[in-house]
Amino acid sequence: MLGYATIGSNDLPKAKAFYTALLAEMGAKVLMDVGRAAFFGIDMSKPMLGICTPYNQEPAQPGNGNMVALPGGSRAGVDKLYAKAISLGATDEGAPGERMPGFYGGYFRDLDGNKLAFFHMG
Repeated sequence: MLGYATIGSNDLPKAKAFYTALLAEMGAKVLMDVGRAAFFGIDMSKPMLGICTPYNQEPAQPGNGNMVALPGGSRAGVDKLYAKAISLGATDEGAPGERMPGFYGGYFRDLDGNKLAFFHMG
């Protein structure tokens, strides 16, 4: 159902470097770069994550209650991806662990304060 999601950045070159290194762990790369936005994914026909400077040219601000969750593939995958995000400068918002039966997730904030999670169901 999801085509793409975008999150804002106030330092696009820094955000691109962060997400290029992080999402490469999932096999993703920049599929489209239009200057003020870069879209990461595996294939243009699959959901993508976009990093952009806001269209209205106002500062990017993380939204309260907004979060993007990315599949980790397994519990070990969640652990690995979460650790990679932290090593790239992300801040902890909840270390990987079981949140409810069958749901395992690790939460972090990127360099601009956007909240993301890696998760595994099952």
